[in-house]
Amino acid sequence: MHEIQPAAPYECPYCGEPGETVLDLSEGDHNFIEDCHVCCRPIEFHLQTDGEQWDLDVRAEND
Repeated sequence: MHEIQPAAPYECPYCGEPGETVLDLSEGDHNFIEDCHVCCRPIEFHLQTDGEQWDLDVRAEND
């Protein structure tokens, strides 16, 4: 059985465009980078999770 991965809304730290990313809580705390779908700049995501509850911090690449 596959776990449903939560989708997390965010706002691009560069252009302010809203977006959404899918979180993989099975990896525990981790960082990942995705490009904004509007301005194409790299967004850093910092996920903290215990496998159920989570907190996502979104930052510009050099913040």
